[in-house]
Amino acid sequence: MSVLQARKMGLPSMNLGRFKGVPILKQLYLEEQLLRTSSDNWCIINDGTNAPTVVMGLSGKPSELLEVGSVLQEQVPVIKRFTGGGTVIVDPGTIFVTLICNKDDVPGVQPYPRSIMYWSRLLYNEVFKEIGDFQLRENDYVFGSRKFGGNAQSITRKRWIHHTSFLWDFEAGNMSYLKLPTRAPEYRLARSHMEFVCRMKDYMPRSVFIDKTVMAIENQFSMKPVDLDVDAATHDTEFVHSTRLLLKRELEEA
Repeated sequence: MSVLQARKMGLPSMNLGRFKGVPILKQLYLEEQLLRTSSDNWCIINDGTNAPTVVMGLSGKPSELLEVGSVLQEQVPVIKRFTGGGTVIVDPGTIFVTLICNKDDVPGVQPYPRSIMYWSRLLYNEVFKEIGDFQLRENDYVFGSRKFGGNAQSITRKRWIHHTSFLWDFEAGNMSYLKLPTRAPEYRLARSHMEFVCRMKDYMPRSVFIDKTVMAIENQFSMKPVDLDVDAATHDTEFVHSTRLLLKRELEEA
């Protein structure tokens, strides 16, 4: 037995599900179901979604966060997810990384947002070592003062989820669907969306980021690749999802 194998025997197990281009609504359905019905640790990586989509936090209000007229005119889907956090526009250039953990399997982390965020910073320090000026600023991952990763969480009695939308690339025009939020991070300094965010592709290749992320997680968990049926969560009528696609009527009345 190698030293690496021996070390991994003492690590908690984690299932790894990898996708490419899965619609973000299906991904969120799957994640919510895994958080609430599975007892395993999970890492979900989705390399891009299929089409531009607005994703809002659980308490987000379209009238405050979206240019509703443009969203309706361009027929951009709007999702309200089951976790908190801010509003993002995602598309094929977005890379999604989700960690669903039993709190007892990450003993150094308290089941509170700040503790989980701090732990995630240490994890991604390994990924972005010597690449840009990586920092955790409030709840965002940034290079210097420009955001490239937005985070959201949900915490239950025994488990928590931490998921991130990484802006490997994006269409500048899609940012026009988002209003400047009234509650923004202090470090944003009222900058426009284009002045506030940056593209990860200017710092590292897409495949390198994904590979280094898996390697960093493997330092803390014994990873096992698994095949997941992402459509099963969508069609499971027994599980009631709080994630949902907003109706046109809801946006018109916003």
